[in-house]
Amino acid sequence: PMLKDVFGAERRKAKTLNFSIAYGKTAFGLAKDWGVSLQEAKDTVDLWFSDRPEVLRWQDDIKATARKQKCTRTLMGRYRPLPGIMHRERARRSHFERAAINTPIQGGAADIVIMAMLKIHSNERLRELGYRLLLQIHDEVIIEGPEEHVDEAMRILRDCMEHPFENPLKVDLVVDAKAARTWYDAK
Repeated sequence: PMLKDVFGAERRKAKTLNFSIAYGKTAFGLAKDWGVSLQEAKDTVDLWFSDRPEVLRWQDDIKATARKQKCTRTLMGRYRPLPGIMHRERARRSHFERAAINTPIQGGAADIVIMAMLKIHSNERLRELGYRLLLQIHDEVIIEGPEEHVDEAMRILRDCMEHPFENPLKVDLVVDAKAARTWYDAK
């Protein structure tokens, strides 16, 4: 069995913790959500950031830019207004600070998928092979076509998703692709 199957509960908890902190969850929010003391939550957040100081720097930079511009942006430049980023009430201000952090991450992921879908949809070779874009769920896409061309179609699909932009990203996008008769079988 795979590790993710053996340690499913632990994996889900770790994944939740990682995303929560990366998306701006504070020690207060973590303590409340996980039912631990504020000190334990603070220690957890501090430990997490001690291994990833670049994430904390990025979050601080994003919040500073958001305070200056009263908005935040996604990878493609879509913006989200943050009218309460300077609010005098800490709870209100914190809400907008988390939005400032979350929007570039979630919105950037959406930008990547949108651009990949456009590339997939407009790919003439996929059409020639009889494939079409069928469905998109979060960061997944499903294409449909004849089995005899599945290997070539998956290579094209992977390329479209790993290189969605004309100008390459600073990081590699690694795509996992599977072929199956049903979506359920592909999971």
